[in-house]
Amino acid sequence: MRIHCLGLNYKHAPVEVRERLAVGEKKSGETSAETAKVEHIEEAVVLSTCNRTEFYVVTESSAAVPDAIENHVRKHFDLGDEQLPFYHHDDADAVRHLFHVASGMDSMVLGETEIFGQVKAAYAAALDAGATSATLNQLFQKTFNVGKYVRTHSKITSGPTSVGAVAVELAEKIFGDLKRCKVLLIGAGEISRSTAKSLATRGAKGIVVSNRSVDKAEELAAEMEGRAIRFDDFQAELPSADIVIGSTAAPHAIIDTSHVDPVLRKRRGRPLFFIDIAVPRDIDPAVGERSGVYLYDIDGLETIASDSRNKRASELTRCEQLVEEQMVKHGFLSLRASESHHQSPDLASPDSRSAAT
Repeated sequence: MRIHCLGLNYKHAPVEVRERLAVGEKKSGETSAETAKVEHIEEAVVLSTCNRTEFYVVTESSAAVPDAIENHVRKHFDLGDEQLPFYHHDDADAVRHLFHVASGMDSMVLGETEIFGQVKAAYAAALDAGATSATLNQLFQKTFNVGKYVRTHSKITSGPTSVGAVAVELAEKIFGDLKRCKVLLIGAGEISRSTAKSLATRGAKGIVVSNRSVDKAEELAAEMEGRAIRFDDFQAELPSADIVIGSTAAPHAIIDTSHVDPVLRKRRGRPLFFIDIAVPRDIDPAVGERSGVYLYDIDGLETIASDSRNKRASELTRCEQLVEEQMVKHGFLSLRASESHHQSPDLASPDSRSAAT
């Protein structure tokens, strides 16, 4: 069997491109199943985060696969013939790339912790949808082991290890003591949770959580000693908020100039700071053009993330060595793109669908 990866990430594609290829959590399994039905493709897992969208697939041969995957992606997202910075990895290179991703080595925030859970969730969704079999089941199980191994045997997780933590650092640089700031958190998913924890660590007290699921909002607010509100009520909190963090899974912007303009009149010159860590974006870019408004989207956080990355860059060499050790240990270096029907003995055992974690 052959392993392939087609993807697009933050290194070459800005957020306005990435959001067009975003796959919502509820659609992840369905999209994987659709991909597994494409001609030449036997198995598929789709991984979609704020930084990337990647298709991992298994085929019996390789000749027509790159075109088949890309054609499917173009059709699925209605991209036509538009030139986009896709990357293709085959066999050992695809496995190595997945190991890097799950270990946080390929993230905008080096050592990011959320990506490990996102990879597990993407695989579980594909498994439940019947899109995987022996090859990807075993590959992803090994990936989880490698991700844990790299984090345990390196210092890649020292310092800020999430987009949320970087966003909070930015807020602190602008406002100083966050104890004096009121924070409105829109969305109660994993990124919202990590952001809220970072805010609490820095002393923020006035945290208001708004989410479509009120139960999740109440749960997160309780952890942060904050207050939960219904999703439809978040606009009423804008006039008194200092920092607004958007991290929902909405397919379109939930805040635009029509929401912000009336708020600015009430604030009488007091600045309003938006941090948009959602993909697709929660906040219309036009909001950032208003006087007194400071808007940073996921790409706007990259400068701060780069500072953190530079401090931990020396750990990449160590992490790369650890990954190569695991590539050898699990027999993946025997996968060669030049061999059209090579199957690694390590991937030849029967399907182990119950192995999902």
